[in-house]
Amino acid sequence: MTDGRSRPAPRPPEGTPPPAELARQARAVLADAVRIARWAAGDRDPGAGPLDAATAERAAEALELTPDQVRAGWDRARLAGLVELHGTAVRPGWRLQAWDRDDSAVQRGWVALFDAWSLVHPAPDDVAASTVAEVVEAVPQVLSLLQLSAGPVLVPALLDLLQQRVAELHEERCEVPYGPRPAPVEPPAPEPPADELLPPLLDWALEGLAAVGALTLGKGQATLTPLGNWAVWVKLEQICVAAQSPAGNIEQSAQHMLRGCARLTPGPARAEYRAWLAARTVGSAVTELLAVARGEDALLRGLAFEALRVVGAPAEGEVRAAATDSSLRPYALLWLAEYEGADPEDAADVLTREESTWLWVDTAAAVADHGESDLLVRHLDSAVQGNVPALLDEVRAVGHPRTVQVLVALAAAHPDPALAKAVRRAAFQVHTGGA
Repeated sequence: MTDGRSRPAPRPPEGTPPPAELARQARAVLADAVRIARWAAGDRDPGAGPLDAATAERAAEALELTPDQVRAGWDRARLAGLVELHGTAVRPGWRLQAWDRDDSAVQRGWVALFDAWSLVHPAPDDVAASTVAEVVEAVPQVLSLLQLSAGPVLVPALLDLLQQRVAELHEERCEVPYGPRPAPVEPPAPEPPADELLPPLLDWALEGLAAVGALTLGKGQATLTPLGNWAVWVKLEQICVAAQSPAGNIEQSAQHMLRGCARLTPGPARAEYRAWLAARTVGSAVTELLAVARGEDALLRGLAFEALRVVGAPAEGEVRAAATDSSLRPYALLWLAEYEGADPEDAADVLTREESTWLWVDTAAAVADHGESDLLVRHLDSAVQGNVPALLDEVRAVGHPRTVQVLVALAAAHPDPALAKAVRRAAFQVHTGGA
C-alpha cells in the first residue's frame, strides 16, 4: 500500500517490549473474547445470528463466566474482528483463525479494540453527545502526556490538559451541516457547566482506556501499560503486516506470495505474479488465489484479483462463478469488465451503487489493516456518493462485516473534528444497531 520504496522504521520508545511480548499481553486482554468466539464457532450452528439471552446463558455455563461477562466478551470479539456479522449470520473472523500463530494479527485486533474504547465503555446517558465527542477528541492529548511522562500521572494534571484541549476545540470548531435539522419541540434542558462535566468524563475516559488494557488506574493517578505506550507510538498507520521479501515467493503459497507482494509497486508485483504462476498449473493457481480471496483479509482479496488479471482468459470461468459470492462479486465484476475490454477507468460503471459501497468499505478495511492513516482519509475521495453524509448512510446500510472497525479507524485518522465526530457517531449507531 506504499510506493515500494524502503524507509527506515521509527525507533520505538525506550523500554518497549518486543513484539512477541506485546502480542502476549494483547492475547491476555482479549482472552475471554477469544474463548467466547471459539465457543460460538464450535458450539453453534454455522451461520447462527448474534448472541441472544439463551445462548449467552449456555456460553456462561460452558465457559464458567457470568452472562454479563459473556456479553462483554462477545462485544469485544466483534470490535476486535474475532467474529464478524454477515447479514444476520455470525462467522469467525480471520483474526480468530490466525490468533495462535500470527502476532501481527493479534496486535491489530487489539488496536481495533483500543480505537473503539468509547464503545467498549459507553458514556453516561445524561451527557450530551457533543460533549462526549469533545472528550473523545481530546483523549489523544491525554495519552500523549501519559507517554511523555513515562510513569504515573496525577489525575489533576490530566484534567488540566483535558480542560485546555476542550477549550481549544471550542475555538477551533467548525460545524459541518449534515442535512436539515428540525427545530426542537421544546428547548433542551441546559447542561451543567463544562467545569462540572469534565471531571466525571475524564474518569469515564480513563476507565474506558483501562478496560481495553491501555492503562492502569491507581489512587488519583493513571499509568500507560506497555501496550498503551506502544499504541500511542505506533497508532493505526504503523500497524502493518511485515512485508515478505519478493525473493523466493515462487515456492510460497498464494497467501504468502501475495503478502510478499503487498509493498511492491504494480510492475514488480506483476512480474512476481507471473513467476509464481509459471511454477503451477493454471487450474490449481486460480483455485488457490480464489481461496485466498474468500478469506477475511481485504488486502489479500484485492491482490488475489490483481494476480488473476495476469492469468487472463484461463481464469474467466472460475471468476464468473465467483461473481455469485457476495464478498467477491464487486471484484469479479470489475475483472470481467476489464477482461471484456472495458477501460479500467470505466470498469466501475458495471457495479451497482450498493456493490460500489461494499467495495469502498472492503478497500477501506484493507487500508486500515495494512496502510497509513492519510491513505484512509484520502480514500474518502473515492466514494461514489460524493459527500460524507450520503456515504455514511449507505455504508451503514450495506452490511459489510468490517463497517464499525472502518468507521472507528477513519474517525481516529481524520483531522477534521466535526467530520470525525459524524463518522464516530455512525460507527456507534452501526455497533448498537441504531438508526
